Amino acid sequence: MSVLHDEAWFAARASRGVQGLKAYDPGHDLVAFRRKYGTENLVELGSNENPYGPSPAARAAIVAQLDSLHRYPDPLGADLKRALAAKHGVETNRILLGNGSHELLMLLAQVFAGPGDDVVFSRYGFAVFALATQAAGASRIVVDALPDDHPVMPLGHDLDAIATAITPATKLVYLANPNNPTGTWFGREAFAAFMAKVPSDVIVVMDEAYAEMADADADAATALPFLSSHPNLLLTRTFSKAYGLAGLRVGYLIGAPGLVAVMERLRESFNVNGPALAACEAALGDVAHLDSGCERNSAQRIELARALERRDLRTYPSQTNFLLVRFGPQTAQVEAALTARGVVLRPMGGYGLPECLRITVGNPDENRRLLAALDDVLETLR
Repeated sequence: MSVLHDEAWFAARASRGVQGLKAYDPGHDLVAFRRKYGTENLVELGSNENPYGPSPAARAAIVAQLDSLHRYPDPLGADLKRALAAKHGVETNRILLGNGSHELLMLLAQVFAGPGDDVVFSRYGFAVFALATQAAGASRIVVDALPDDHPVMPLGHDLDAIATAITPATKLVYLANPNNPTGTWFGREAFAAFMAKVPSDVIVVMDEAYAEMADADADAATALPFLSSHPNLLLTRTFSKAYGLAGLRVGYLIGAPGLVAVMERLRESFNVNGPALAACEAALGDVAHLDSGCERNSAQRIELARALERRDLRTYPSQTNFLLVRFGPQTAQVEAALTARGVVLRPMGGYGLPECLRITVGNPDENRRLLAALDDVLETLR
């Protein structure tokens, strides 16, 4: 008679890094909520999605691919790479495509770190940094963020402390600018000073998932102008946020050709599907749609932040499509009560911020419905 082995039995046979790993927490079962409340009644503000959707050109490109679903996609993603190269002024051999930037961030640790190596990142940095490090069997060096009472960038990356944490055992440094879940960012001069301190044999990863959403006058650094002078530097971006294509899961990396070539050895074949390749290429060509969505997001972010502050809720600085908001000791009650009213936000306990919720900046109607529900909840809890 066969014995049914449980999770613990299989975990004991997994690699050491995986044994202590916890699965990525998406926050809520959104599919179940959609069935319960109906998509028109549910206010989904927990996943940092773009409420304005993708370019019509991207939609048309997907439809045009439907007759080719029996064919494998281009394994090189050559057309999309050429479009990205033209947009960013780089060669195609500097670009690696991924099934979302999540895949690329995981792959970087798998390729360049392992047992006995250190990976450095900021506290409250993107959750995938820790997952990638532990899955690779490397040691996580978590650097304290700027203090909560910092006058300019509370909970932001402390670049000086991150640089100090680098040792001969350090293989990778993960940064995010702007950062999820805090919304914070750092400027060009600060980043230049940081890179000057980083040893040339340490690979620096700049996750720029929200780069397109930063206001032009915000001085949010991008790694792009530093790539030529720092071959140990790379950036990752995504089509899930500003381009409104989260459902297709496409990201990309820009780095040194040698780094890309080494990562190609482990990249899954056909990791970006055909409709996604076509849609992303089309989206890149619709600059007007991208600019319009980012402008509307910026205006709504400012308006929503002011509305929350009028309700005596502390709202952290943000250059993204979300706000980190401190609700205090009643955070769990507020979140549960909003969920019961069909308003879904992202709890932050998993990030070590149990008194905060992350709120995606929705469209005007979504933000109005959020605030109405929030007023009802706050009045009930008084």
